[in-house]
Amino acid sequence: MDIINNYGFALIIIAAAVGFLMAWGIGANDVANAMGTSVGSKALTIKQAILIAMVFEFAGAYLAGGEVTSTIRKGIIDAAYFTNTPELLVFGMISALLAAGIWLAFASYLGWPVSTTHSIVGAIVGFAAVGVSADAVEWGKVGGIVGSWIITPAISGFIAFLIFQSAQKLIFDTDKPFANAKRYVPFYMGLAGFVMALVTIKKGLKHVGLDIPADQGYFMAIGIAVIVGFVGRWFVSRIKLDLNAQKETQFANVEKVFAVLMIVTACCMAFAHGSNDVANAIGPLAAVVSIVESGGEIGKKAALVWWILPLGGIGIVAGLALFGHRVIATIGKGITHLTPSRGFAAELAAACTVVIASGTGLPISTTQTLVGAVLGVGMARGIAALNLGVVRNIVVSWVITLPAGAGLSIVFFFMIKGIFAP
Repeated sequence: MDIINNYGFALIIIAAAVGFLMAWGIGANDVANAMGTSVGSKALTIKQAILIAMVFEFAGAYLAGGEVTSTIRKGIIDAAYFTNTPELLVFGMISALLAAGIWLAFASYLGWPVSTTHSIVGAIVGFAAVGVSADAVEWGKVGGIVGSWIITPAISGFIAFLIFQSAQKLIFDTDKPFANAKRYVPFYMGLAGFVMALVTIKKGLKHVGLDIPADQGYFMAIGIAVIVGFVGRWFVSRIKLDLNAQKETQFANVEKVFAVLMIVTACCMAFAHGSNDVANAIGPLAAVVSIVESGGEIGKKAALVWWILPLGGIGIVAGLALFGHRVIATIGKGITHLTPSRGFAAELAAACTVVIASGTGLPISTTQTLVGAVLGVGMARGIAALNLGVVRNIVVSWVITLPAGAGLSIVFFFMIKGIFAP
């Protein structure tokens, strides 16, 4: 307790610095989930994608990042083990943020799309299990996360496969692709509006204090879907093209319609991602600030100090601007060749999976969701359409994320403990 009283301010400064590093890593790595398919399909240039993501990620993080956050992310460790030694939890959260931030920076430099959630969870598990007690870790929840490595990409890949195949059958493989696009694209737009509304309601608005009941949320989403569908119908009907034009010309115009649709879905995903995943950086930081300011008391929830959310939002934007292009290139171009229609199928499938996970409580990684969706789109064209070398590297990076975060966190925990509590 004396350590917290004597070094409280210094610990908060260090936690803020490593919290910013973690947010920077989230921006560099995870934001590619929202923008990678848009860039890969050439719906957006890399500069346009980064500018759009900066606006919507920051808006999501700052406006909907949450007034109150869980002090221990996803209940992965038992706070009871730290009641008598709260300084160990402070050291642990700082070391976890530093470990996860460094791992994300390294992975982003190599262009590996890894899970920011798994990075911070692995780091928290590492310091708790080795530095405090193996019993302090809720191992059942860790097992659920490991299981999600297979379940999440499989679900999103299957949905992406179905969406892409339906577009092929209804539009691209027909004699009059543009005429059929006018008929069916409004339905895809309505479906996208429904799913994106649900993602925003479930992942974004609840953090602003607008905790909309599930049934109301679905009715709102249906209303938005109908409006989007009619607006889409009007928009598509205004596109003039000779229906007897060559198929290549018709294909190009159909892809332009999907490109516009993709930009809208990407913006919604960026907002939802910013509101949800900023907690990976600010949760442990809020825990440190709360423990220090309360003189060592550990609460289940920590009210956010005014400067924490802007710090997280700015960190995400900085990481995206400086390093985001590397992971965007891997997701957008490295796994398989994307067109706007394929990218839209992947983006919509990822959003559907997020909604399913929110409803069922399935622990998911947005990164693995989107990579699975891109793989599903590639598989729809045959295994030869996938770059298996890139896929192998991605899978390896997923497997080593938890132990890498844990190993670094253990080292930093004992270093920080040695400095402040020799």
